Amino acid sequence: EEVIVRPTSETVIWSMYKKWIQSYRDLPLLINQWANVVRWEMRTRLFLRTTEFLWQEGHTAHETADEAEQETLKILEIYRQLAEDYLAMPVLTGLKTESEKFAGADKTYSIEAMMGDKRALQAGTSHNLGQNFAKAFDVTFQDRNNQEKYVYATSWGVSTRLVGGVVMAHGDDKGLRLPPKIAPVQIVVIPIVRSEEDQVKIKEYVDIFLGDLIDQGVRIEVDWSNNSPGFKFNEWEMKGVPIRLEVGMRDMSDEEVILVRRDNGEKQAVQVKELRNIIPKMLAEIQSSLLQQAKDFQHANTNSVDNYGDFKKIISNNGGYIRCGWDGTPETEDAIKNETKATIRCIPFDSDPSGLTCIYSGKEAQHEVVFSKAY
Repeated sequence: EEVIVRPTSETVIWSMYKKWIQSYRDLPLLINQWANVVRWEMRTRLFLRTTEFLWQEGHTAHETADEAEQETLKILEIYRQLAEDYLAMPVLTGLKTESEKFAGADKTYSIEAMMGDKRALQAGTSHNLGQNFAKAFDVTFQDRNNQEKYVYATSWGVSTRLVGGVVMAHGDDKGLRLPPKIAPVQIVVIPIVRSEEDQVKIKEYVDIFLGDLIDQGVRIEVDWSNNSPGFKFNEWEMKGVPIRLEVGMRDMSDEEVILVRRDNGEKQAVQVKELRNIIPKMLAEIQSSLLQQAKDFQHANTNSVDNYGDFKKIISNNGGYIRCGWDGTPETEDAIKNETKATIRCIPFDSDPSGLTCIYSGKEAQHEVVFSKAY
């Protein structure tokens, strides 16, 4: 039996679209799936570049060019919301250059995130395929005037690369720092016991507030393992759990718990009766705090330059994003890439080339772009 591996699913989808689409009444046709794909990566990197990976991909067919463009931008916005609102990972949104766009696309849009080492990560893409795939696979439909036309198409995807993005955008020397919205465990309770009798009493005490928080939808785990408290603290910090609650006999007698935030290390004693009110607010604060920290880091490592000497110095010594003018030619883009290993991540939606000259050629800038070294 013949086995076929694929880097993406356009070929599979479009062979079926030819069978499924005959009339404008069949449009739009919107397919979304999770699937494994294979790419022959020369240098693999955990989560970011693996030979086989799971991803979410969408493929759509439309009646008009405008509908396809609207779909492409709508999905890009969904990806932006996923990155910023859930992963707490700020992203640039914009248009890829001709040399960086998906083969077969009219336009490729992307979200670009800055990692903790100041390199860029392409975190998701959305492609306007125009009629290119429709013509390649002869996918036509009868329009409202009974004319036969090629459909317009989009494709888009994000992958488990986002897991790597979260690790590298938020992690510190202690391990992960997970945004509460995506953390499998939002609170870990660490009982500090010295005897079986202590354990029985503390378990009863923990159960008093545990039920309340679980009823609020908080994801909680209690670590009853035999490891030392210090070992447990380090282990759960490494796993990135947003909040740690420490409970010992003295805390129980004071009707308190010790609360420790993973995002900033703040530690405080909290009355058990207040947990129900404090925890939801604090989880929201941590989510916002991680996003703001990442935004501040991105801002601090974004430079605007107007000469190539400064450009090379910043790319070599500091990294991060550089906003500058580009003359729009692939020759300039390739020259900068070959000399510095920096690539144009995107032409941002807020790009304004007015008054700018190209960083390399000195000609009038056609676009303001963002350069960076990238994964």
